[in-house]
Amino acid sequence: MTSENSANSASPDPSSGSSSESSSDRSPHTFQVDLRGLVDLLSHHLYSSPRVYLRELLQNAVDAITARRAEQPDAPALVRLYASGGRLRIEDSGIGLTEADVHSLLATIGRSSKRDGAQGLASARAEFLGQFGIGLLACFVVAAEIRVVSRSARTPGAPPVEWCARDDGSYTVRTLPDSARAEPGTTVHLVARPGSADWLDEERVLALARDFGSLLPYDVRVGDAAVTALPAPWDRPYPSPAGRRVALARHCHEQFGFSPLDAIDLDLPLAGIRGVAYVLPSAVSPAQRAGHRVHLKGMLLTDRADELLPDWAFFVRCVIDTDSLRPTASREALYADETLAAVREALGERISQWLTGLAAGDPERLAEFLSVHHLGVKSLARHDSAMLRTMLPWLPFETTDGRLSLEEFARRHPVVHFTRTVEEYRQVAPIASAQGIGVVNGGYTYDTELVEQLPSVRPGTAVAELDADTVTAHLDTVDPAQELALGGFLAAARARLDPLGCDVALRAFHPMTVPALHLDDRSVRHEQARADAEEQADDLWAGILGSLRGSAPRARLVLNHLNPLIRRIGSLDTPELAATATEALYGQALLMAQRPLRPADSALLNRAFIGLLEWATHPAPEQAQSPDRPQEEGR
Repeated sequence: MTSENSANSASPDPSSGSSSESSSDRSPHTFQVDLRGLVDLLSHHLYSSPRVYLRELLQNAVDAITARRAEQPDAPALVRLYASGGRLRIEDSGIGLTEADVHSLLATIGRSSKRDGAQGLASARAEFLGQFGIGLLACFVVAAEIRVVSRSARTPGAPPVEWCARDDGSYTVRTLPDSARAEPGTTVHLVARPGSADWLDEERVLALARDFGSLLPYDVRVGDAAVTALPAPWDRPYPSPAGRRVALARHCHEQFGFSPLDAIDLDLPLAGIRGVAYVLPSAVSPAQRAGHRVHLKGMLLTDRADELLPDWAFFVRCVIDTDSLRPTASREALYADETLAAVREALGERISQWLTGLAAGDPERLAEFLSVHHLGVKSLARHDSAMLRTMLPWLPFETTDGRLSLEEFARRHPVVHFTRTVEEYRQVAPIASAQGIGVVNGGYTYDTELVEQLPSVRPGTAVAELDADTVTAHLDTVDPAQELALGGFLAAARARLDPLGCDVALRAFHPMTVPALHLDDRSVRHEQARADAEEQADDLWAGILGSLRGSAPRARLVLNHLNPLIRRIGSLDTPELAATATEALYGQALLMAQRPLRPADSALLNRAFIGLLEWATHPAPEQAQSPDRPQEEGR
């Protein structure tokens, strides 16, 4: 029966196991890979820069040596790089490859000896740097041609083998005479693609090799120049602690470009981490992304690891070497998993311990640190009551008594008042200070939260948010007879400011140079915002907002009876001029409080300014001139 007949007579019942498709249609097919397109994908999307090609070369060489030493512990561990004229040669004394290995590993994109166990070393995978089998493919980012000559150490009788590939996707494999490579290992030759020759320049290759491989455990050289510098700076012996500080400061300057305030050892044996954190000498924004340098088994993984430390530790930059953290597919970042989260917490705890140690044993250095980085410590103290308790005598806050710690400020004042915004603090600080009210400016980042936590770490401390009523209650009242004498002026002032939602009060307070004080609080501002929204809303929404109207306190303009200007205005016998002066006082008090001006406030300020100019330029009655009377000389 022909295949066509077989197909026509096939049962449609799927349970019969037959199919209308021919056997050739059911056979598997192999993906066809466009190497040029894949290289473009690597260079523009997976890798951040062509510089990673050298890391891949070093990584393959180091892994090959690691594989050989797993079988031959006394095998040499050498990596040599030679660059000139747009060409690069890298030689290693690693495990090497047979012809079968070349066909299996180099010619199959995505195959990894570390993953597949093709070298019989699956159990030793943790010792390898590479995990994703991309390998030499990354070299096509800078090279038009890659030539590999390798001799296997596992199969001594196998001849050297050559694999030669071009960026068009073609390759050849052939065996070579023994003289082509006498010793086991691998040599990789690169020929630069057009426009990429500078990536194979000897000076650049040396800089890249030192950047990526300074902590590698093997002897790596570019020409005669050494690449590795072991032991790591934080593990080297030094003649004195001062000598170690100088050496680490030099290392910090080489890696990050600044001289640190201090260096914090990061030693987490259980997590396989060794390194150091350098404290920045100047303040930085908490939002600025940190650039930590992370080495994986000696090879630089990334210099932009921004998730290595807790967010509050933005005042340090780290250099670490680890064998526990996982890289992403591009091997340029850390994989976000439970291990990274645990390491982040442990490193944060180490930095916290350093701060506690400074507080206990080196207060001068702690004060120097806090003068620059108090914001980071405050961020930590928000969530760590022990840290807050430790730092209370040291953390600075802006207060009406000057820049003090909360501990010192709480000793001076039975009640610690605070404002939630800088504007509120600036509004009341001079008055509160003169009246003996202790106020902390809680408008800066984290300060309000820390002040509110003060009773939990300092039992018996009273904390209260400062409001308009509290300030007014601390101001001296005016003699009733004097206030009664100004009754007409006060009534006119209240009538003029009532449409603005502001009451008027008369008090006596210092400093006497302040004629008027504008006081409000959050509830007042919320009510003003509601009223403004109601005024501009449609009928339905205005009804809803109107139902929310409450008996919230109104803003208050407190006139200072000790101020001579207030007494002169109160004695004016022209009601209209007194009302205009009241508006001017209100506007000046708003500006002094640094409050945002509503349209109604701006209109009032403009009206008061124009009104005062008119009064100032209006001639007195005895100075008025009749139309037919010439002006006197000098008028």
